[in-house]
Parts: sequence; C-alpha cells; structure tokens
Amino acid sequence: MEDALDNDEFQDAQESVTRLPDDLTLEATIDEAFKSVHLFFNNKFDEARNLLLPLHKSSMYHALGLSVFKYLEAILTFEEEHISSASDALKNCINVCNQYRRKNTFSESLGKMVKKPNYDSYTPEEVHAELCYAEAMLFKSALTIIEDETLVSFIKAGLKIRSCFSSYRECSHILSSRTWTKDCHKVHFESGVRMGVGGFNLMISLLPARVIKLLEFIGFTGSKEVGLQELETGYNLDKSLRQVLCTMTLLGYHLIVVFTLNHVEGDVQLCERILNNELKKYPNGVWFLFFKGRLEFVKGNISSAIEWYTKSWKSQDMWPQFHHLCFWELMWANCLNQDWRMAASFAERLCQESRWSKTVYMYQKAAMLAMLGDSLTAEEACEIEKLIQDAPKYKQRIAGKSLPMEKFIVKKSERYFKQKKHLVLPAIELLYLWNLFRILGKDWKFADSVFRLIERMLIKPSVCVEFEGDNRALLLLLKGACLRQMNKPLLAEEALREAIGLEAKIKEDNYIVPYAIVELGLLQLDLNEGEKAAALLEDAKKNYTGYSLESRLHFKIHSALTELAKSKKLQKNGKRESS
Repeated sequence: MEDALDNDEFQDAQESVTRLPDDLTLEATIDEAFKSVHLFFNNKFDEARNLLLPLHKSSMYHALGLSVFKYLEAILTFEEEHISSASDALKNCINVCNQYRRKNTFSESLGKMVKKPNYDSYTPEEVHAELCYAEAMLFKSALTIIEDETLVSFIKAGLKIRSCFSSYRECSHILSSRTWTKDCHKVHFESGVRMGVGGFNLMISLLPARVIKLLEFIGFTGSKEVGLQELETGYNLDKSLRQVLCTMTLLGYHLIVVFTLNHVEGDVQLCERILNNELKKYPNGVWFLFFKGRLEFVKGNISSAIEWYTKSWKSQDMWPQFHHLCFWELMWANCLNQDWRMAASFAERLCQESRWSKTVYMYQKAAMLAMLGDSLTAEEACEIEKLIQDAPKYKQRIAGKSLPMEKFIVKKSERYFKQKKHLVLPAIELLYLWNLFRILGKDWKFADSVFRLIERMLIKPSVCVEFEGDNRALLLLLKGACLRQMNKPLLAEEALREAIGLEAKIKEDNYIVPYAIVELGLLQLDLNEGEKAAALLEDAKKNYTGYSLESRLHFKIHSALTELAKSKKLQKNGKRESS
C-alpha cells in the first residue's frame, strides 16, 4: 500500500529500522506513548522525548511520538536544523510503520477493488501501523512544503496528502468492519481515526465551493458537521492516546480558524468545558494556558486574556519559539486596549525573535507607533520611517508567490512615502483585516473608542489630495464595520454605501469596495435579509478580482453563503414537515 512516490525517499533509512523486542507488546508501546503525551502537555518536553528515544527505530508509536515532537519544533522555529531533524524523524517513522503494515499480494490488492477485505485477518500491529502511517504522512506532507518552497514540493505534498487520505479511509473501514478482541486496541485506534477523518472533513469544508467540487471529484470529501462530530467523538474517548489531539483540533478550530476565516462564532461553550477539564489535568500546560487566553480574547475579556497569555508565555522556556504565539496575541490585545507602545513592544519582540515574516512584524510595529499621533517622540517618528522603508526588503516567496499580507504591506509602504510619510489609521486597518473588529462587538468601550478615532480622522483635512478617495473610502469602510459591531445597522449601511460609491475615485486601495460590499452583505445577514445578503455576497465574489487580500475575503464569502444555504434548506424542510 505504500505510495510509489516515496520509495526512493525512504530507501536510505530502511536499513536502520529494527524489529521490536519480542518481550515488548503493542499495548506496552502504546502505554509508553501515552505517558509521553502526558509529560509533553505538562511542559516536561525533555522527559517526554527521552522516554521515546530508546525504541524509536523499532516501535511505531515511539517513532511517531518522537517525530511529532520534532515536527512541532520545526514549525515553531522554521529553522533549517529543526526542519531537517523533523524530516529525518518522519522518514524513520514511515519506514517503521511500513515494517508492520499489511503486505498485500497482487491478487489481494485486486480483490479489494471488488469486495471489502477481511479485516479480522489483520493483526493488531498491522491495523495500528496503517493509522500511524497515515498520521506520519500527514505531517510529512506539511513539512515537504516548508523544506522546499517550490511548486514541485506542493505537488509532492498533495500526493502525500492523497496517500494519507486513502490510509485514513482504509482505517475507517477497519474500525467499522473489524471484530475487536481487546478494548485497549480499539479505543486508541478509534481516537486516531476520529481525529484524522474529522480533521480532513473540517479542513476541506473551509475551502471555496469550486475547490471542494474538484477535491470531491478526485475522492476527497469535506463536511463541517461530520468533521466536528468525529472530533467530538474522539474527544469523548477519555482514555485514548489521541484524545488530546482531538481536543487541540477542536480548540484550534473554534477559537482560531472560525474566528479568523468566518463571520460566525465558534462553539465557545464547548471550548469552555474542554478547557475546564484539560486545565485540571495540565494546570501549567503551555498549550491549554494559551487556549484559555484565546477563549477570553474571543469573548472580549481583554484584561483576562492578557493574564492567561502571559501565564502561557512564562510557563516554560524549553521552547522559546512558543512564546511568539503569545507575543502575537498580546500585541493585538494591547492594540484593542489602545496601549500602542505596549503593542509595538510585542511586535518588536516578534521582529527580533520570530522567523515567520519580518515584513509583517516590522510594518505592524510601525503601524502601532503611528497611532500615537501628537505624543509620538522624534525618535519614534524616525523609527517608523526606517521600519516602513525596510519592511519590503524581507518579503518572501513561497512556491514562486509572495504572501498576500506581505504584498499588501509592500503597497502600503510605498503609499506611506507617496503621502508625505503618512498613513490613515494603519493599526485600525490591520485590526479590521485580521478580522478583529469582531471583538469590538463584545465590549462597548472598545467599539466606541475605535469609532471616535475614525470620526476624528474623517473631519481632518486630507493629507494627500492624490489619494483622497482611497483614504476616505477606507475610513468609511472602517466606520461602517465598526457601526455594524455596535448594532447600528442604518448608520452602518449609510457609511458602507458611501464607501462603495467612491469606487471611481479610488486609485490604489482596490480591496476596499469588495470588502465593503461583503460587509454590507453580512449586515443584511445580521438583519435576516437572506436574499439581499446573498445578492451582495455573489456580487463581490463574481464581479471583483485581482485586489489585495482577495483569498481572505473569499473564505468569508464562502462561510456566509454556506450558512445561507444551510438556513434555506432548514426552512424548506420545516415547511415540508408542517404541511
């Protein structure tokens, strides 16, 4: 069942794979992996790794655990040394899994095309090897893109994901068809299947409709409802090895993915229950302290969020790279508090320590400092100019393409100098583009303070006649979005329509009009005007293209249209039942 693409890639590591000692059972290796997971989530990273090291060449669970730890280190640091180490660990893991996976003959493989195989004839080691292989392939595909940012790598990653998806589908058949003789074998296997199938369904469901149709044509499926149901089932398998991974995926989806890409709320109550349970088990665990901070953040409890993020940051020093996630969140939390210097200090730390995007960090620091206005020192004014001048120099290319936010920042940096070293509310613009205006609706004081900033800027004389249309349209978009969060729909609509009406006067900020149309569509959605909302959303989707941060807006459009279609279907079903 091994993907032919990977044969040459894993050839060198094959000789180093050894068989598991006869006196060590599958159950024993799973128990050790379980202990390692608990050590890891209690911030005992070295102890967790040392528990896995002795048998990582022979035990699939030791190999998988070690490779996951190394993978996390690689994506947190983006350092070549750690990426290479993670890649080697995953190669080893895949080879160990292949030693235990079912070796089908040609006739058996042909027979599988006609009828389901007899999964009862598989040994426990063979079924668990299939699952561990799927998990390792998933991590390897993601790492392939990081290792070599070329189009070829994207294609190879896609083929690995397809192989991984096929393995998860096979595992799902095994789970439902096999007669399980030991509960301990089934519960650990089931949690992994729920995690994989649930994660795939969620990931695919987020993509635009035309992409989903293409993926379904080549065998992928994606349903948000199925994904969440599978993950919640996995989370409820209390004593399973991968329960905590289902937990992390649910928290990440509801508190980060939904909040960032969609206009709807995640399941905050579920996250609250999960975190209450997990923090009892891992009171100092860096991951759950972070998610607790994120929960408070999305609820609009900014002071509490800052406390929890700070606890997470200071709970461990073994992985300083994890601090960067906390710094990112603390930057935005202080931005919402309009503590511009504190927000800028976290942007500076990211700029100095993180390898993700120096361009983004430098511009964000400049944007925070620029909000100081009259209280800006001469030294800070010089720093803003230097940051904006240098930010474009660090722009990256992945698979031959620039990151959308970096491209946006390059344009804004050029604009700064065209406008006599001035930008219009740059930090507020970033808050909006990162979908953080949603927090304004949680607490009146945040919304009111941002609204006052926008109003003051609207009555000021234009700093640059050439871009007067762009700057006014931006302020009206921000005003309309802010008023929508303040639950003032008529005033919000007036501002948004005025922004759209300036389309002919906009020279560079071509993203403003489609964003304003979508904002207006979401406003209609808030008012339960489904047909009006759909028309506006389709207008933005079909009639505008080539603008900055287009894909980001398309995720929001997809989410809103999906919600509308679901609501329409429920109404039809309700009418059918009542008749």
